[in-house]
Amino acid sequence: MSLVRVQSTHVSQKRDRVAQSKNNNRWLIGAGLLLVFITVGGFLLGRSSFLSQAFVQEQSSDPTAVTPAVESTQALQAELEIQVKGYEQVLQRKPDDRTALKGLIDTKLELVRLGVGSIKDTIEPLEKLAKLSPQQTEYTVLLAQTKQQVGDIEGSATIYRTILESKPGDLKALDGLVNLLLDQQRPQAAIGLLQDTLDNAPKLNQIKPETIDEVSVRLMLGRVYAEQESYPEAIAAFDRAIKADKEDFRPVLAKAIVLQKQGKNEEAQPLFSSAASLAPAQYKDQINQLASASPPAEVQESPDSNSDTDSAETEESPDGNSNTDNTEQGN
Repeated sequence: MSLVRVQSTHVSQKRDRVAQSKNNNRWLIGAGLLLVFITVGGFLLGRSSFLSQAFVQEQSSDPTAVTPAVESTQALQAELEIQVKGYEQVLQRKPDDRTALKGLIDTKLELVRLGVGSIKDTIEPLEKLAKLSPQQTEYTVLLAQTKQQVGDIEGSATIYRTILESKPGDLKALDGLVNLLLDQQRPQAAIGLLQDTLDNAPKLNQIKPETIDEVSVRLMLGRVYAEQESYPEAIAAFDRAIKADKEDFRPVLAKAIVLQKQGKNEEAQPLFSSAASLAPAQYKDQINQLASASPPAEVQESPDSNSDTDSAETEESPDGNSNTDNTEQGN
C-alpha cells in the first residue's frame, strides 16, 4: 500500500475526531441552553420541536426492521389511518373546520413518527389552518418549519419574514428564522437579524409596550454566539440580559453553561446556584443536573500533526517520490 493511502486514512481519522469535537460542543449547547430558551408563556425556543423529531423518524425509519412491538405498531397505524379518513370526511362537508384540520395534522404527524407517513402530507392542511387563523402564528410557524424540513427553504424564509413584518416581536417566528439561517451556515445573518431586532426594540416598545421581549432576544443572540464558540460575545449578551431583568433565571443559567464549557467551573458554580434559586420549582432539578454534569472532552491534536493538505500531499515515500507520484505510478 502506498504512503498516500496510509496518510489518507490518518487524515480521515483526524477529520472524524474534529467532527466529533464539534458535535460535542453542540451537545453542550443543545443539552444546556435548550432549557434556557423558555419564555414566560412556556414556548420552548431552540432547535427542537415535535416536527423535527417526526422528520428524523421519517428519515431514519427502516421498513424492514422487525421489533417485538410490530403487531401493536401495525394496530396503531391502522387506527390512525381510520382517524385520517374520518377527519377527511368531516372536511369534505366542512372545509373550514379548525378542529378537524388540527386533528388531521396531528394524526398525520403521528403516522410520520411511526415511520409510515410523510411530512409533506401535512402541508396542505397546515396552509389552510394558517390562513383560517392569521392571529395564531403558531400554525404559520409550523408551516414554515414543515417547508424547511421538505427542502423549501425560500418558502420557509418568506413565511417567517412575513410574520415578522407584522409582528416583529414574535419569538417563535424569530427563533425559526434564526435556526433556518444557522442551518444554512449563515451565523452572521442570524446575528444581524437579532441585532436589528434589538436596535428597533426601544422605539417599538415605546409605541406599544412589550412588543419585543428584549431579554429573550438577547438570549437568542447569546445562544448563536455560543454555538459559534464566540464565548466572550455570548457572555456579553447574557450579561446585558441579566442587567435588564435580575429576576430571570435564564440568562444566569446560560452564562453558567458557557463558563462551564470553557472549563471555568469555579466561576460557573455560583451562577448555577443563583439560577436554581431564581428558577421555578419545575426547573431546579434540571439546573442542578447541569451544574454537576461534565461536558465531553475536547479533541486534542497531536503535537507533530500536520495540516490535512500538507500531510496528504507532501509526505514522501522511502524512494524519494511524493505521494502523488506514488499514486499515479501504482504500488
